[in-house]
Amino acid sequence: MTAADLDVALRRAVRRLATGVAVLTAWQGDDVHGTTVSSVAAISRDPLLVGVCLREGSGLSGLIGEARRFAVNVLCTRQSALAGWFADPTRPRGLAQFDHLDWEPDPFSGAPWIGGSLASLGCQLTATVPAGDHNLLIGEVVTARDGEGGPLLHFTGRLHDGTLRVLPREATHPQNGDERRGDRHDAFSAARG
Repeated sequence: MTAADLDVALRRAVRRLATGVAVLTAWQGDDVHGTTVSSVAAISRDPLLVGVCLREGSGLSGLIGEARRFAVNVLCTRQSALAGWFADPTRPRGLAQFDHLDWEPDPFSGAPWIGGSLASLGCQLTATVPAGDHNLLIGEVVTARDGEGGPLLHFTGRLHDGTLRVLPREATHPQNGDERRGDRHDAFSAARG
């Protein structure tokens, strides 16, 4: 396998990570901005921290660095057009990019909370960690509201309806549904003597 083949295989494998889609927003002085992200994760329960990745040198990353506050709007399946809108580099700048939206300012950060979102979080920036060609922004959740619907997912480079089906509890335990596991465990134990 050549280095180029390996690079393609690695990227293809990483694209199999299903992630939620969100619009990250910030407002500092007269400057307001939003962008679509597909790399938001809960990091800690106590304190309640989330992490989000932004491209190194992005305008929003700099704005959040100045404001030290930002908002995360977790999109639901009904909001796929918003994901496209906030990913479009030709959209208007500043407050005009929110003109056609139902939104209100987050009580903590002042950044736009987008109406109809699955959840909206107001965050205090606690750390910025360089990570390759991106920065990992870590924020403590200070304000939040939740909504209704299913999650909008990013998977293999495309948006997907995040239709969820709860698995029965017995299907989520490793000893249930896979009797072969016991055989493998017994064989491993016997081999170790």
